[in-house]
Amino acid sequence: MDLVTTPLRMPADWRDFFALTKPRVMTLVIFTGLCGLLAAPGEIHPVLGFAAILCIAVGAGGAAALNQWWEADLDAGMKRTARRPVPAGRMDRESARDFGFALSGGSVVVMGLAIGWLAAAILAISIFYYAWVYTVWLKPRTPQNIVIGGGAGAFPPLIGWVAVTGHITWMPVVLFLIIFLWTPPHFWALALFVQTDYAKVGIPMLPVVAGEKATRRQILFYTLVLVPVSLVPWALGGAGLVYGVAAALLGLGFLVLAMRVGLRDSAPNDKMKPEKRLFGYSVLYLFALFAALVLDRFAGLQGWA
Repeated sequence: MDLVTTPLRMPADWRDFFALTKPRVMTLVIFTGLCGLLAAPGEIHPVLGFAAILCIAVGAGGAAALNQWWEADLDAGMKRTARRPVPAGRMDRESARDFGFALSGGSVVVMGLAIGWLAAAILAISIFYYAWVYTVWLKPRTPQNIVIGGGAGAFPPLIGWVAVTGHITWMPVVLFLIIFLWTPPHFWALALFVQTDYAKVGIPMLPVVAGEKATRRQILFYTLVLVPVSLVPWALGGAGLVYGVAAALLGLGFLVLAMRVGLRDSAPNDKMKPEKRLFGYSVLYLFALFAALVLDRFAGLQGWA
């Protein structure tokens, strides 16, 4: 009797598990969380500060893994995401799910025990917001998914601030709001030049549902709101001159690029240079803005609320 053998499935490599955490996205999450922690009034022991940032990073990684577990079929249908561990066949969905739950739950518990349960509760809310509110509920149902879901990525500086102070004031809420308003122009700039991927798998991103012209107008609208809100910490005395000048200059650059995108009706997909420039600049903008906040803190030029 001939025996038919099936090749053994090799276990996922550590790099596949690392890829599940979306390390590029996590970099921004870690940085804004760290800036929130460093900019907060008061002090935290370096070991506890490191633990807080590690929990933010691990929690974000867990939420990203849960996102990829849930969206594995969608990811397989999009060129941009088809090489992720689960759709590429390097990992089964159950492993991604279990990894995501383990990271998410572990990060919340450690945050609570080491830092405090208010910070842990906000971390838990951020994970739930991204993994369920955005991924499961909003993303497949409404073109406003990224607007409402933008709150998921806005929590890190709030968590970092609370880790130091133990409470919430208006200043970290404004930092949350800055990232919340930054997310639509940042993400829609990307969506404009990968919209065919979203259309192919039926995700109702704004360019797919409302068209390019409406998306461009929305990018400009949110930028017009973002720029003055980014100046609020300086205007109300929560940050000083270093931050104020940086926010004004960075906001001006953001606005110029957003106008180039927002004031034209459409463009061939291979000629979306303004959109790609805006997307790249938006990442630099957020890094630089929060770095300025920390520099301002250590320059001692702020009033802090």
